[in-house]
Amino acid sequence: MTEEETQTTETIESTDSVTPETKPATAPKNTPKDGHWWWGTGRRKAAVARVRIRPGNGVFNVNKKDLTDFFSELRDHQDIVRVLEKTNTKGSLDVFVKTNGGGYTGQAGAIILGLGRALAKYDPSLDGVLRANGYLSRDPRRVERKKPGQPGARKRFQFSKR
Repeated sequence: MTEEETQTTETIESTDSVTPETKPATAPKNTPKDGHWWWGTGRRKAAVARVRIRPGNGVFNVNKKDLTDFFSELRDHQDIVRVLEKTNTKGSLDVFVKTNGGGYTGQAGAIILGLGRALAKYDPSLDGVLRANGYLSRDPRRVERKKPGQPGARKRFQFSKR
């Protein structure tokens, strides 16, 4: 091999290792009813999240803040982003969320359900992936109410035989 051929092969090898493997984003299969957004509502515990998505460049806002600024827990942030990763739509959709009620964990769960519902409307072919990973199922667990004559929902006062 000559010196010129060696440089050419090294250049080709170096460009192959730099480009990451990205899957093309799915195009929307239908148009939204209002012409701009696909909506999804999610609920968990006492939290409610209204999720809007549209094709874009990957902006993710929760109550007009960035996702990483709103959720301090890494677990909540990763769970929400995992929905986009599983459906190969990360970086190709703009997501805007308004959430209220409950705490951070409840709000994160509500966003996951709302995002799953919005993605199912955006592209119905994603329904199988979303359903298989549990992103379209509402978690029915709630805080149990306190009963009268007792200190808590399940706790009882100490039993006294006499």
